[in-house]
Amino acid sequence: MPSANEAVRTISSRAAQEGAWDLFETAFLEASPHLAEAVARLTAAGAEEVLVLPYFLTLGIHLQRDLPVLVKSLSQQYGIPIRVSGPLDGHPELSRILVARAADLMKVRGPV
Repeated sequence: MPSANEAVRTISSRAAQEGAWDLFETAFLEASPHLAEAVARLTAAGAEEVLVLPYFLTLGIHLQRDLPVLVKSLSQQYGIPIRVSGPLDGHPELSRILVARAADLMKVRGPV
């Protein structure tokens, strides 16, 4: 879905800027660019370690099964550590985001 992928690209670019990351790539598991392509570009640019920050809300099948296998293979292929963060679920900012979204709705339509 192009619009969803574009949203991921936008948020990852913003995070890279806010985090002052010299090297970063946006990648996907089922779309282009694939994670393997991103790791290849990062290592070619001199990365000695790769941090994967999955844009997944919960610990689903991709994070439990697919990503660990792929990461292990890429780590061995490029001879660098690749670390993966957990899903967004459980992060304290998520509840704050929901409260902010509700506040936005109440401004527009009044109390729910």
